Parts: sequence; C-alpha cells; structure tokens
Amino acid sequence: MFSTGGLAQRILDQNIVEDNELLQIVQQAKDKQHSLIDKLFDAELIDPAILAQLVAEEFGLPVLDLKSMNKALLPIDLIDISLVEKYHAIPLFQRGHTLYLAMTDPTNQAAIDDFKFNTGLKVDTVVADKRQMLKLMEYIDSQINDVDSLLVGDDTIAELIGSDIDDAYDSDELDATDENDGPIVKFVHKVLMDAIRTGASDIHFEPYEKSYRVRYRTDGILEEVSNPPIKLGTRIASRLKIISSMDISERRLPQDGRIKLKISKSQAIDFRVNTLPTLWGEKIVLRILDASAAQLGIDALGYTDSQKQLYLDALDQPQGMILVTGPTGSGKTVSLYTGLNILNISERNISTAEDPVEINLEGINQVQINNKINFTFSDALRAFLRQDPDVIMVGEIRDLTTAEIAIKAAQTGHLVLSTLHTNSAADTINRLMNMGVAPFNLATSVSLIIAQRLARRLCQACAEPADIPRSTLLKEGFLEHELDGLVLKKAVGCDICGNGYKGRTGIFEVVKITPALESMIMEGKNAIELAEQIDKEGFNSLRRSALDKAKAGEVSLMEVNRVTAD
Repeated sequence: MFSTGGLAQRILDQNIVEDNELLQIVQQAKDKQHSLIDKLFDAELIDPAILAQLVAEEFGLPVLDLKSMNKALLPIDLIDISLVEKYHAIPLFQRGHTLYLAMTDPTNQAAIDDFKFNTGLKVDTVVADKRQMLKLMEYIDSQINDVDSLLVGDDTIAELIGSDIDDAYDSDELDATDENDGPIVKFVHKVLMDAIRTGASDIHFEPYEKSYRVRYRTDGILEEVSNPPIKLGTRIASRLKIISSMDISERRLPQDGRIKLKISKSQAIDFRVNTLPTLWGEKIVLRILDASAAQLGIDALGYTDSQKQLYLDALDQPQGMILVTGPTGSGKTVSLYTGLNILNISERNISTAEDPVEINLEGINQVQINNKINFTFSDALRAFLRQDPDVIMVGEIRDLTTAEIAIKAAQTGHLVLSTLHTNSAADTINRLMNMGVAPFNLATSVSLIIAQRLARRLCQACAEPADIPRSTLLKEGFLEHELDGLVLKKAVGCDICGNGYKGRTGIFEVVKITPALESMIMEGKNAIELAEQIDKEGFNSLRRSALDKAKAGEVSLMEVNRVTAD
C-alpha cells in the first residue's frame, strides 16, 4: 500500500490503525500540504506516546518522557513563548553552544531555523509526546507570566497580590502559607535556580532607600541580575527566612540558616544563608554549597605537577600540619576537602571542626562549631584528641588556644589540616608567631603551607593575543629570557562565555618547610626574610605562579594583577 515506506508504512506494520483510516489521513496531509505527523497527532487514532516512539524510530532521534523532567531546570530565559505556541516546540536545556529542543514534528525545519535565529545557538531535536508537550507549555506560560508580572512595576504587583502593598509589609508576622505569596515563591525559586544554572557562588538580595537589587557572584565578580520593586523587599526576605528555618519576626539581629533545594530525585544543592539588618531592610546573602566541587580531584584545581606532588607528599605523612591560607573566597575550603577526600579511607578516623559545615562528606565525622553555647574550635579539638583520631581538620585557626592544641596534635602523631586568613606562606608563619605560638613549636609541627587565590580562566573560544609592550612585561615580573616568542592573551567575549571568561583556576604558592626554613623560624625571622629564603628554595610565589598561567594562555595579565596585586 505504501510502497515508498516511511512513517506511514511503519505505522501500518504495527497494525494499530486501519488501512483506510491511515490512507485518509495521509491524503488529507498531502491535499492541505500539512505535516503528516501533526495530522496523525490531531487524529487521535494512535496513542501519543506510541506515535512519538514511532516518529523517533523513523528519524533516528531520541524520545524524551517530559514527565520525568525537573521543570525548574528549564532555560526560561531562552524560551520565546510565541515560538513555543506556534511550533509546539520547547527548549529543554543548553549544553555549550547547543540548544536541545523537544518537538512533536522533528521534520519542521522552519521551527528549527526560528529557534536558531532567536537564540543564536545550534539546535538538536528530541521527540516528545504531544499531550506532555501541551501540559509543559501550560506550565511555561504560567511561569513566564508570573515572574514577568513581578518585575513590571508596583501597580501590577499590588493588583497581583490583591492587597495594599504598604500595609502588607508592616506586620511583624507573615503567614508562610499565604496564597498571595505565590508569585514571590516563584520569583525566589527562579532566582535560586538561575544562580545554580549560571554557576554563581553567591546570591545577594539588597534593599536600598529607593531601589532593590539582586546580584550573583560568578567567577568571583558580582553582577546585577534583577531589580524587583522595592516594596517587595520585606516579602522576599520573609520567604527566604521561612525556607531557611529562621525567625521571620526577628529583623533587628543577624541570623544564619540553611536551605536544601532538590533539583532532581538524585541531586540537591545546599545554600548557606545569612541575614544582616541594614538601614533600609535586611540584606540576605546565600552561599551556594556545591558538593561536586569537593569531588573535583586534585588535578582539576590548577596545581603544577611539582606543587601537586608536594601536597600529596604532605598528605602521605602520618603527622604534621598543613595550612591553607588566603582571603575569603579564594578556594581554601575546596583545597582542604580535596585533601580530605584523598585521605578518606576506611582505615583512617577523620574528624573535622567547621563553622559552618559547608559540604557533607560521607565517612568523615564533621562537627559544627556553635559559639552560642560556647562550643569553640578549641573545645572540638580537645574532644577529638580523646576519640583516637588519625586526621583532624580545623576550619580556621582564630586564636592562640586553638593554634596550640592543633600544633600539639600535629606533634603527637596526628595529621592536622587548617586554614588562616593570610596573604602568603611567609605571612602565615609571622601571623602564628604574633598570636603567641612559640617559634620552636611552629618549626617542628608545620610541614606545608599553601597560599592560594582564584583567577578567572580565559574562554579559549574567543581569547585573542594581547599587544603589550616589552617594557611593561618586564615591569610586571616577566624575565628577559621569557619575552622571546611570548604571546599573552586577553578576554574578548562570545556566545559561549559572555564576558571573555569561563570558569576559574587556582593560583598557588606551595611551600614545604625545609631545614633551612625551620632554622629561620626558630630564630624568629620576619616575613621579608622568610620570603627571600622561600624564593631561594625554588618555591614559586603567588605572583610567579600567576605569571606562568598567563604565559600558558590560561589567564589574562589583567586577571593576574587583580588577584596578586600587592
């Protein structure tokens, strides 16, 4: 009957439609120059799920069950609702420069071309059940309308909430289940999901006298992403406090909380939340705690081969102290957790004292410090030493008592890892001496110091050679013999990265405490003298490590100066 084969013949072979009925539909599609696939869906002679499977088999495409998708992960910013409704096609997710598009009719080239033009992305298609597509389209339409209405102005929001906005924010108590908060709930959820999708590390909700803004910190840089009406500030803060298990009636004191957001059946993202009363309301900052960052492995952090080996050798020792230093946001926690993951085997007893516990690690005994009940780092350390530990991690050495207990542990058969807020290895030694730690104890306990920063990595798809004068390169720290053939790169920006940068890489100063350094520490030498000896020993400074990454084309000279400026 269908001598040319194709989809019609495939359907006929399944014996699920009468010959004459199928022939009639095929003829109607030809006469009206309509898509056969659309006609088959509209005729409802075949179960949409079965038809989707047959279409996928005919054209060699995957078929996707849209019911199993997490709708919260849809790329709302890439969805033009008019195209979705016109073509019954839905953007599902973006991977690199490719947009994956769910369609009922993958032969509709006009739809594919329009989505390509609209998004500027390459389009790959998957086949979906039309019934599921229609339900998902309803969800998308409601999401876009609700979120857009939050951002258009005070009048629309007052109408949406259905009450006087000024009155709504004066009460000390807000009902967590108030049905009028639906749009606020959706807005907050969208902000959190977009932050995860874009790879942000922090979210800032900030009220001011005449404005309100939301900012993401991405690759270490803050960027404004939204300006909700200022009168929504209190309600947004209340929503965040509710889902963080905070007291929503307390607006005068800072509070800490935590959110666990499930983004699929098998994956959840934790947020550490802090509120701060300001002149115009509560500023709320969320730190995104991505457990996958702790599972990256040492090779992904950015160490050179020699630096990595120094770290691994120190981790392999049965005792001693490894200190990771740097300012807030320099990646100290990830470096420590990477070391702990290497050490985490069933033969070792590992305990950590953290404030707060940022990432849960299976097989490691993690303890939350609680200063409200006077449970401090030093208290936790004392308890650890009575629990037969092999490895101890102290979130931060903040005072002499903690430092002395940690050092004593390192001297008595335990491997101790900790952090300090110092700028370099030499500064770390001097900071501990200034705390009151005896130089002899430092020299005999500290085995390795890692000072680090995080630099934005150049997007390799668009980075271009930078024209920098030879004299400038010498002033920046490059040596004369390095300049021949040296080509540094600069950030440009493209569809893949947006601003010329994609991801971050670590910049490290890794210093092993050698006999010569031990002698200088016991003599009480200052940071300048220690730094000179560190250089003589051949350990790269932070600046030198950053310049080497610039030579390799990983980072720009501008970024080198941003993260290693004196």
